[in-house]
Amino acid sequence: MSYKIPKELRYAKTDEWVRLEGAEAVIGITDFAQDQLGDLVFLELPDVGATFEPGEVFGAIESVKASSDLNAPVGGEVIAVNEALVDNQQPINDDPYGAGWLIRLKVSGKEDTLLDAAAYEADINGRKH
Repeated sequence: MSYKIPKELRYAKTDEWVRLEGAEAVIGITDFAQDQLGDLVFLELPDVGATFEPGEVFGAIESVKASSDLNAPVGGEVIAVNEALVDNQQPINDDPYGAGWLIRLKVSGKEDTLLDAAAYEADINGRKH
């Protein structure tokens, strides 16, 4: 199967994506991650004002198949949360890079362990074998 992996985004090996917009970062889970999880049934997101270091768990997502931690690909302070997803996780499955965004951070530092689209695609392809 071929997954959508937008070239303008950066990716964590834990299957989160990040779109940097100046000093802010929009974060969500990748198309690959939502496909692996399947139908989502629960989402836990942090409060606005919470701060996270790169790699730190900021929430949880559950499907009928599995539960996964959500890890911050970059560090910073939460300035927005996609509250609509708490009651309806379907946009994460339908549009993980758009309506399915999870949180927005005010970035406190750059994380250089993020992958570009080609490296992320190679990483997930390596996991499937």
